[in-house]
Amino acid sequence: MRRVVVTGMGAITPIGNNVKELFEGVKQGKCGVAPITHYDTTGRKVTLAAEVKDFDPLEHIEAPKLRKMDDFVVYALVAAKEAMLDSGLDIENEDANRCGVMVSSGIGGLTTIYNEAKKGIEKGFDRISPHFVPMAITNMAAGQIAIAHGFHGMCSTVVTACASGTNAIGDAFRQIRDGYMDVFLCGGSESCINTFGIGGFTSMHALSTATDPNRASIPFDKERGGFVMGEGAAILMLEEYEHAVNRGAKIYCEVVGYGASCDANHVTAPLEDGAMAAVCMENALKDAKIAPEDIDYINAHGTSTSLNDKGETAAIKTAFKEHAYKLAVSSTKSMTGHLLGASGAVEAVIMALAIKNSYIPATINYKVPDEQCDLDIVPNEGREAKIEYAMSNSLGFGGHNASIIFKKVR
Repeated sequence: MRRVVVTGMGAITPIGNNVKELFEGVKQGKCGVAPITHYDTTGRKVTLAAEVKDFDPLEHIEAPKLRKMDDFVVYALVAAKEAMLDSGLDIENEDANRCGVMVSSGIGGLTTIYNEAKKGIEKGFDRISPHFVPMAITNMAAGQIAIAHGFHGMCSTVVTACASGTNAIGDAFRQIRDGYMDVFLCGGSESCINTFGIGGFTSMHALSTATDPNRASIPFDKERGGFVMGEGAAILMLEEYEHAVNRGAKIYCEVVGYGASCDANHVTAPLEDGAMAAVCMENALKDAKIAPEDIDYINAHGTSTSLNDKGETAAIKTAFKEHAYKLAVSSTKSMTGHLLGASGAVEAVIMALAIKNSYIPATINYKVPDEQCDLDIVPNEGREAKIEYAMSNSLGFGGHNASIIFKKVR
């Protein structure tokens, strides 16, 4: 089996509109949660979200094209362009048939769906935009990236709710490792902070109704009451190791393991004991051919919901046993909010930079310990530490579990 490395990354997030800004925000412990500006929240239960800030899409995409794209596609295109430039890969020197795209989204063009539904109700459904379908369908981020960069290999989209971004990276990793592709742009994108999307998650009591931005997304804190919706995208360039070395590419880290499983239990609630999430992590460890003791850091799914944080803690204890109390387990959703299908991709970028920079991110705004979440969650302050292996977990509605493992490259 072939080795796979990360050679380029791009990101649009609530705490930074490129990879450099993102990691600076992580090191600063920056909180991306703030009052919602995308619509009027008067009278609404949920008033906070983690929006992308100070982002002008016209700096990246021409207005005529922009009018035919949902924001989730825009974010994905901008992040992919950054990843391409960062990687230094020139498609003119590649076999485009061996260059693939795997970009996920949990919901896709929800803002477009909402806006066009309103228009249809008001003016008649024959009057909705002819661009409605290609703007709304979830695979269009991957399709637009392939068009923009001339990638003719496998182009696909993973839709596994909040596990989507991690599944996309893991699936791309295996395509390269098993010899089907040499290069993959992979990751996730999401833009659901609108009255429709927030309303849906509010009605199912999934979102935090806190009014203090610093006490809203508080993973592993006993006072947690729901997740905070985030938006944005992250794209990674994965390459076969020799391919990257031969073209003189810089290498952030190596992808060495991927695991997946399903709770097969409930459409939204995870298994309380985290049994199948533990199996997912164990599968990733077996795939990487390493022992639990080799993992130094876990970027947890850590959503700030009661069931997730408790269940994930239990899962880590099951998978790692005594070592669970010796490794660092933080949730960067405390800073970025929960980007749904893009969350695993953003967290993979953070994990890659954590490995490269020997820095473990914090779980910020932590105040009240929870005896059921008693691991080392790196509260409030990040720390300098060598990281040889790191794992990122993503657990989604429908019972989808995904874990990836990155390794330091010397």
